[in-house]
Amino acid sequence: MAQSDHKKFFENLSGAGKAIGVLTSGGDAQGMNAAVRAVVRMGIYVGAKVYFVHEGYQGMVDGGDNIEEATWESVSSMLQVGGTVIGSARCKEFRTHEGRLKAAYNLVQRGITNLCVIGGDGSLTGANLFREEWSGLLDELLQAGKIDNEAVLKYSHLNIVGMVGSIDNDFCGTDMTIGTDSALHRIIEVVDAIMTTAQSHQRTFVLEVMGRHCGYLALVSALACGADWVFIPEMPPADGWEELMCTKLSENRARKKRLNIIIVSEGAIDSNNKSITSEHIKDLVVKCLGFDTRVTILGHVQRGGTPSAFDRILASRMGVEAVLALLEASPDTPACVVSLCGNQSVRLPLMECVQMTQEVQKAMDEGKFEEAVRLRGRSFENNLNTYKLLAHRKPQSELPHDEALCRSSFNVAVLNVGAPAAGMNAAVRSAVRVGITEGHKMFAVNDGFEGFSRGQIKEINWGDVGGWTGQGGSLLGTKRTLPAKYIEKIAEQMRINNINALLVIGGFEAYESLLQLSEARLHFEELCIPMCMLPATISNNVPGTDFSIGADTSLNAIVETCDRIKQSASGTKRRVFIIETMGGYCGYLASVGGLAAGADAAYIFEEPFDIRDLQSNVEHLTEKMKTSIQRGLVLRNENSNENYTTDFIYQLYSEEGKGVFDCRKNVLGHMQQGGSPSPFDRNFGTKIAAKAMLWISRKLKETYRQGRVFANTEDSVCLLGMHRRALIFQPVVQLKEETDFVHRIPNEQWWLKLRPLMKILAKYKTSYDVSDSGQLEHVVRNRSKETENVAI
Repeated sequence: MAQSDHKKFFENLSGAGKAIGVLTSGGDAQGMNAAVRAVVRMGIYVGAKVYFVHEGYQGMVDGGDNIEEATWESVSSMLQVGGTVIGSARCKEFRTHEGRLKAAYNLVQRGITNLCVIGGDGSLTGANLFREEWSGLLDELLQAGKIDNEAVLKYSHLNIVGMVGSIDNDFCGTDMTIGTDSALHRIIEVVDAIMTTAQSHQRTFVLEVMGRHCGYLALVSALACGADWVFIPEMPPADGWEELMCTKLSENRARKKRLNIIIVSEGAIDSNNKSITSEHIKDLVVKCLGFDTRVTILGHVQRGGTPSAFDRILASRMGVEAVLALLEASPDTPACVVSLCGNQSVRLPLMECVQMTQEVQKAMDEGKFEEAVRLRGRSFENNLNTYKLLAHRKPQSELPHDEALCRSSFNVAVLNVGAPAAGMNAAVRSAVRVGITEGHKMFAVNDGFEGFSRGQIKEINWGDVGGWTGQGGSLLGTKRTLPAKYIEKIAEQMRINNINALLVIGGFEAYESLLQLSEARLHFEELCIPMCMLPATISNNVPGTDFSIGADTSLNAIVETCDRIKQSASGTKRRVFIIETMGGYCGYLASVGGLAAGADAAYIFEEPFDIRDLQSNVEHLTEKMKTSIQRGLVLRNENSNENYTTDFIYQLYSEEGKGVFDCRKNVLGHMQQGGSPSPFDRNFGTKIAAKAMLWISRKLKETYRQGRVFANTEDSVCLLGMHRRALIFQPVVQLKEETDFVHRIPNEQWWLKLRPLMKILAKYKTSYDVSDSGQLEHVVRNRSKETENVAI
């Protein structure tokens, strides 16, 4: 590898002689345990001592048994547990100088000069103050004769790294805080359940979700379930909203919609800074419309339950990154927060983030709500803009009508191609509604290109896609057939229906389809129209994007099953499970699922393995059985190796492990493809479909000449994907070089960088490229439109 000179590997970073304290503080959040587990194991892995600080800052002040050395085994089985196992408390004493003096003494006694704090902005501000006072506190302890000069010199500096654990997602500088995705899972589970009963009785439901100062949970859950109305602190409704809302609700009923869902953030206010409560909304609906209305306050349900796959991966990545940041910290580097920007972990100065978070509140207190939204960051702003696009149907008079084009309406067709993926329907709904808002006529194609060739094309309206966000599979119907087979018939149908643009939602087949259609433009003028593809496949094997619609739902299904399987082994002991996942030749589900489920190994096609690797895995598990963790979990991607099949690996493990452990195998199969879409997939599908429709509108205007649309350039056939920190449109022709068409995978895949994390957390010696981490960045205010991000 020519690049190896520039790469930076963490083997050069040693934790020998260092002690790290890890604590969770403030309100609990699902995923905190995954972060604690990652810090402990990564810390031990690099040779440091790691201590649990129980009960947050209270435990640090009280000392004694509250500060306890952690072992590798002491964080076993923590990954799937919600809340925080080491306890959290709000501590008044730590806010006093005396309290911090006691805490400093307790840390010095154990040689702890590195702190990893998992909590909200209050907890992190406290940690920073503690760091600033540290040398003064040591001097006081020296004067009081509690410590000696040697200790003052040896422990002269305290390093702090923060991770944000908060279900509200109210911290500036990170797209997602640990716990937010799991809280959304809880909300959406409840909304889906409520929808069935509301439909039965034609009811209106008012749902109150958490978020005293931040409307993120309310906003994203409203997007994810297609709520009729949402109230959040950052967007107070204009005066007269009561009448507007009631009109909207009654219009929806008139359009045969049997239920209404209104989501209220607990901190919702009106333009006069007066609180808007769920009871007030209920009374209003009953009084104005006489609808049967019920209120559900979700409360602490949102904090509970097992962490989602997203939160486990986020927390594990952040935990490892936090240890690296502590190892590299010096007296000159500011206390930092490890956070997520797009799909990358970044380090940001802690106080910059805290100041910006406080500025949001200040802007809201002063009634500068647009400023508050801007300060919240790209992720929040994008969600809000998408919600506004989709929320209310505009009357015909308000639809765009461009005189220069002499027409206001283009015909845009939407279809699904390939295998079904959860979230496809959310994308179709979003595309249809944004298309209608843009003034287009939307057409739905059933059964992919096969249906297209048969003329299964019909106009689809605003109301036709109501309630689609929460439905799994593909309601339009989907087929794997590629268009080349029917190209003449497809061109004919394009002509008959006067289709001016095409939106294809699907996996690798959709990508191949667009390549075929763009090649066929030479022979068929009907295909010279703007085309866009949205990646939707559980395998996540499409080039040009880091994420695909459906992959998150599938990961959650795998992780949930692995949790149950691990639990079944806790009774029998000494058992190893071999689990086969889907994905074709792409090892994404096996690798990332393995990281989220705490697997010991994951066999994938991209990382060739031989009999020696299998043998060393068996030996590793044999060693593991001698400890208190007497179970193993091994994942295998379905096409990882044609000879080392799941059966072969199962038989090999059974034979080699005789007398030490027994084996069971499990093929997960199509359960990975089904189910209701996760909040991430609903939101991702909704946002990228909205963005794609705006792109299509722009392209249609650019390519409309002499009374018709004519687009034959490379950049008029694009794939919209998320790459690192941004959502970008890439011409499919340019992605050809990046693709392995034989195995239907991209040549380079970002998630391979996560594989060493799984190995480290499973106690394997491995090499880990940390070139991407280590640069301390600064909080950026209002980034340019070009780099809009979609992390939800």
